[in-house]
Order: sequence, then structure tokens, then C-alpha cells
Amino acid sequence: TWHLKKIPQIVRERTFSLDSPKFEAKTKLELNSVCGIECQRKLPVPSLSDLKNLLSYETVFENGTRTLTEVNVLGAVPDPAANTTIWRPLRKKRQIYGTDSRFSIYDKRFMTNFPFNTAVKISTGCSGILISPKHVLTAAHCLHNGKDYVKGSKRLRVGLMKTKSRGNGRKRKGTSDGMPSFQWTRVKSTHIPKGWFKGVSGDIALDYDYAVLELKRPHKRKYMELGISPTIKMMPGSMIHFSGFDNDRSGQLVYRFCSISDESNDLFYQYCDAEAGSTGSGIYLRLKEPNKKKWKRKIIAVYSGHQWVDINGEQQDYNVAVRITPLKYAQICFWIHGNDENCTQG
Repeated sequence: TWHLKKIPQIVRERTFSLDSPKFEAKTKLELNSVCGIECQRKLPVPSLSDLKNLLSYETVFENGTRTLTEVNVLGAVPDPAANTTIWRPLRKKRQIYGTDSRFSIYDKRFMTNFPFNTAVKISTGCSGILISPKHVLTAAHCLHNGKDYVKGSKRLRVGLMKTKSRGNGRKRKGTSDGMPSFQWTRVKSTHIPKGWFKGVSGDIALDYDYAVLELKRPHKRKYMELGISPTIKMMPGSMIHFSGFDNDRSGQLVYRFCSISDESNDLFYQYCDAEAGSTGSGIYLRLKEPNKKKWKRKIIAVYSGHQWVDINGEQQDYNVAVRITPLKYAQICFWIHGNDENCTQG
């Protein structure tokens, strides 16, 4: 069941202009030497002043201008046991673990219907998910490398799926109703938490690898609501689901589901089969609404991708996702609505 939680408040304190970014960084879909499972265990619980700093955010607008918004955090209760993880041995280098368990969605009836139609393509090479009539959730590193915005993010666009028939409207033998093509729409502004930037945290902080894009014009599709990420033991079969546009299956929407292996307060560690291009996909669960018989899918994490970390001096790999904690829910909800009044319960 989805459990309602009281959400901390994110309150805007002041906004000021910054110099325009250079937009010269290279898009990097794999990150190196980020804080891994052992490192996460040793992280101190952030203080209130740390949280205010990490959750302040940059906004880049379509014309290249940039602002920094400082925030205050009200009602946040730090969890002293937050970063404990269950240790299980990590696997060897690869992004497909054992048998490739991904499904390519070909059928138009599925592709253009919920939940698959909430998946979008980002023009820098990543995926994302629709979270409001005008907003898309994706990974921060699809847009920013920790020091500068990536090339191509100045004229950022989002591709919404539509289907096209292959060849004169006739179905080719053995094919289904069509491959997805994209209706591209411009991005008006981008929000990235300050916790993602190098210099704030000393290194890339994977915990803050998420960003929200505001579209220039609203789409008329069904979107997926945000949810607070439950712990592994509160998930049916510990299973998560997500769809994205993996680079090795060009032009296809790829769906997968798998179980989570480990968790920290801010991250899920899992071995979902995924290739570059699916980074930034929204990870979701289907749980029951409180006191109702209805089931509802909600986004509980953002897929950050295939990562390398140092563990006992050795490079190990895993696929990782950034959990939507109550604080992150409050921030993303604030970005969508522009105030915290609509963000008291999650």
C-alpha cells in the first residue's frame, strides 16, 4: 500500500542571477569513482544547513540565462540510521547481467498507452518521464557534468512518442503496428539541485542525480505521479519497473523489471538490464491506494545508470537509481507547482 507521509517544506528564500553557462561539457553516460555502497555507509547525516545548501538549485532558461535559488527546509527530521545498507557481493563488469531480460515494446496499443507513453527521449541522449502536463523528470548528469552544462543542453528538446507505420502505411510481414517516432518539444527551463555540482559536495554526489525540465508548451498525455520511495521490504517482491530508449535498440521503447539488491537512504542498487540511453528513466511501482481497492503506479526513483565505484581498492560496477525521499519529493513538487502548498502530503 502507498503510505501517506507528511512532507518537509521547501521554501524559496532568495533568487539571484548567475553568469550564463558555457554549455561545453561532454555528455557522459557512465560515471566513475562515485560514492559506492561502503562509502554511503560512512556518510554523516546532513545537518539542516547542509540540506539547505544541497537542495538550493540552479535554473537555466531557454535563452541561456541562469539563476540560483536559495531555499530553507522546514520540518525535515534527519534519520540517524539512514545510510545503513545490506551488504551483498557485487557482480562483475557488464550492463546486461546473465540473460538479457529487457522487452522491446512494439505494439501501438501498449506504446501509446499508460504507463509506457509517459517515457520520453531527451535530446542529449537520455530518457525521462512525464510528471505533470508540463514537466519531465530525468537524471542531472544528462544535462550537467558537475562543472558545466553539456553541449546540446542550451537548445534542449524532449521527444514524446508517437507511432508511424512502416512503408506506405502497410504492415511489413512479421512486424507490428509501427515503430515510435518522436514529436519534439522545446524546453523552457531546467532545474538542477546544487547537491549535484562539484565543489558543493567535494565530488559528484550521486544522491542528487536528478533534474526537472519545464516544457515550453503543455502536452495532452497522461503523466505519472510522484511517490515516496518505500524500503525494499515494503515492495511486492522487491520489484521495480522502468522504460527507456536504450542505445543498442535504436528507435525502440525498452521495458524491464527486476528486484533491488541493496538500498541506502538515497539510492537503490540493482541489476536491471539496461544500456546507455535508458539513463534518466522514471522507476515506478504499482501499489494499492490507502483505504481503496484501486492500484496506482507512481514514480519512486530516477534511473542514474551504470556506475563504477571503488570498493576495497577495486573498481566494481552496478546499476543505480536515485530514490525519491520525502525531501526530494518536496523539492520536485515545489518545482512543478512553484509553491509548497500542494506538496504537504506524499
